[in-house]
Order: sequence, then structure tokens, then C-alpha cells
Amino acid sequence: MNASQQIAILGSGNIGLSLAKGLVKAGICKPQQITLTRRNVAALAEYAQEGYATTDNNLKAVKKSDIIVLAVLPQQLNKLLDEIRPSIKPEKQLLISVISGVSCNDIRQQLDLNVQVIRAMPNTAIAIGHSMTCIATDNGTNKNINLVKSLFDTVGVSIQINEELMTSATALCACGIAFFLRSIRAASQGGTEIGFHAGDALKMAAQTAKGAADLLLQLSSHPEQEIDKVTSPSGCTIAGLNEMEHNGFSSAMIKGIKLSAEKAGDLYKKDVH
Repeated sequence: MNASQQIAILGSGNIGLSLAKGLVKAGICKPQQITLTRRNVAALAEYAQEGYATTDNNLKAVKKSDIIVLAVLPQQLNKLLDEIRPSIKPEKQLLISVISGVSCNDIRQQLDLNVQVIRAMPNTAIAIGHSMTCIATDNGTNKNINLVKSLFDTVGVSIQINEELMTSATALCACGIAFFLRSIRAASQGGTEIGFHAGDALKMAAQTAKGAADLLLQLSSHPEQEIDKVTSPSGCTIAGLNEMEHNGFSSAMIKGIKLSAEKAGDLYKKDVH
């Protein structure tokens, strides 16, 4: 991005605000280049003090922006698109959607405008620069795809995927944050039961989870390869793993991801059909 470009984030909830903070923290743009919108604009007072433009007027925000990020709930999208349509300039603006289960074509059809739309599915770790973001489009130019990748690469890791996989990406990466957090929470509860103070158990579990993830990412290793290094014949690790598997640990995770993917795909469709 250059210093003259403006971004409007329509629907400044957790993901929208995380994106704004991440972009500023990474030095991609200044707060003055970002307009945050929310129906309850008073909730954005802290951001206004930091230099962000804040408003409850989506139409006004879109009019002055080059990049428009759609970050509302799926059920709110059609109303938002109807609201901002008069300000959309298809030849000059780029729409980035972070909304689950909504295709690029869904957005163009509702707007009845041939505007470029690129979907991005980050997760809340974007706020600390560790998001896993999946990017897809059906009509975005290579230049705009690279622009979107550059935005999200600075606040984590991004990959481009086929658009038909975006709902699956929502389940694995966006919902997945909650799944792994719950796993860490469960581990910390186990730690408390075997004698550690709750705060210590949580810190130990979280750092252990971070270490496990870094082993895979930094060594390009496979989970089973690393598991084999920890398990010994008749040992305590394999006993614990097998007990978890007997109780459906892997199966529960797989079923949860599949159900989340189904739900994510239905959120928008239920509203419009």
C-alpha cells in the first residue's frame, strides 16, 4: 500500500479490528488510512483516539476508500451491500470479503456490479501477527491478489487456494483457533488435576502447544514423526495417547471440523434462500 490509499473496514468486530491493528502494527499503513465502521460507533472511541477514522455511515466510508473490507456477519451482508451500492466504483475499488460461506459471485450478484472481489479468511491471531489466512478469488487480477497477499503476509502467513475450499478453510483455520485453544485449556485442566496451580498449568500447556507447532513448521516435519520421538516401549506417553484415542480424541476433532465447515457454508444461504 502507498500512503495515499484508504481502507474501509465495514463491520469492525473482532476480525475487523484485529485486521486494523495488525496492519498498523506491521507498518503497512497508518491509523489515518483506515476507516472503521460500526453501528455502535461509541464502541470505537478508543480507536478514534489512536487516529483511526470511525463512523456508523458505511456509505460515507466506502466513498473515500480504495479498498473495502467486508467484515459483517453473513446474515447482515445483503443489507450492507444494498446500503453501499451507490458508492461503489467497480473500476477503481477492490472488495475484500472475510465473511464465511459467501462467494465472490454472491457479492457481485447482490451488488449487481462487476467489481473485483477477493476473499480472505484470517483468524484472530492476526492481532499478534500470527494469522493463517487463506485467499481466493474468481475475478481478481494478479496485481490485486498480490496486494491482498501482501496485506495478510505481514500479519501472519497466507496461502492462495481454490475458492470452493474457502468454507473448509473457515473451519480449519478460523474456527480452528477455538479448537486448539480448547485443547490447551483441557491440557491445563489435566495439569491442575495432577498437582499444578492453574496459572502455571496453563502457561506450561500453552508453551508446550507452541513448541509442538513450531517443531512441525520449522522442521517441515510430520506429527507422527515427532510423536515417535517422544514415545518409548511401555512408556507413559504412548499410554496417555492411546487412552485419549480410545476415548475418541482424533475422531472428535475431525467431526468438529467437518460440522463447522457445514455450518459455515449454511450461514449466508439460510438468510438469502
